[in-house]
Amino acid sequence: MMGQLAGKSAVILGAASEGNMGQTIARLFAKEGAKVMVAGRKEAPLAALAAEIGGAYALCDIAKKPEVNAMADKAAATFGRVDIAINTTGWGLLASLEEITDEQLDQIVDLQFKGVHHFLQAFVRVMSAQSPTGGSLISLSSATTKAIITNHAAYIGTKRGSEALIECVANDYGHLGIKANTVSPAFTDSPMTHESFQVPGLTDAFLPRYPMGRLNTVDDVAHACLWLSTDRAYVTGANIQPNGGLIMRGNPQAHDVAAAVGAAMAKLQG
Repeated sequence: MMGQLAGKSAVILGAASEGNMGQTIARLFAKEGAKVMVAGRKEAPLAALAAEIGGAYALCDIAKKPEVNAMADKAAATFGRVDIAINTTGWGLLASLEEITDEQLDQIVDLQFKGVHHFLQAFVRVMSAQSPTGGSLISLSSATTKAIITNHAAYIGTKRGSEALIECVANDYGHLGIKANTVSPAFTDSPMTHESFQVPGLTDAFLPRYPMGRLNTVDDVAHACLWLSTDRAYVTGANIQPNGGLIMRGNPQAHDVAAAVGAAMAKLQG
């Protein structure tokens, strides 16, 4: 039986940390028959993953436009076309509006807004030039854009901005067969958040907010991206929420939860 992505090529940006969302998506897509290029900022893990899945890799910092363009061009040259491009990069910054520094603000805007713009611009260019035109663009957003959490303004603001960019691409380039969507995980155990999961009581604080009774996993997110990337998904300009209904109840609002996550994030980022 052929995989759901047989004959398609995909680029997964943000796949340089073992077990993160990018790597999980890349492994699933390769299993489903896609030719996959993984990309990110660390060469050794990217090269190892590319060898594991029989794909290719590219070094790319999404905040640097020339590197994003080079990644898109390398993918097109390697595979002949790009059918799928997924951005999984992000920075879980937790800081109050009063505390955030200009340096932090510049960094998160570069990563989660300007970087997404670079990403979409590069792959719209490639997907518009290939024959036949078209493809699937996905950028990971966050459940926090719908279910607000304390001390997360810069993160939420830039993620919401990225959702708007995706909607505009969906509107402007749908006639070329390009679809664009966002996928919003909630509190997910991944390399970016793993330290948070070790904070006593934190998981218990979040769990009651999930109507389906468990936190979402990286596999849940990967399968949402898989469906959106198939020809069966006649969907564009959408925000998909593979998080068990969290946004219906909202995130925990207690300041001690935000403080606990912030402490864990600071440790991880350090």
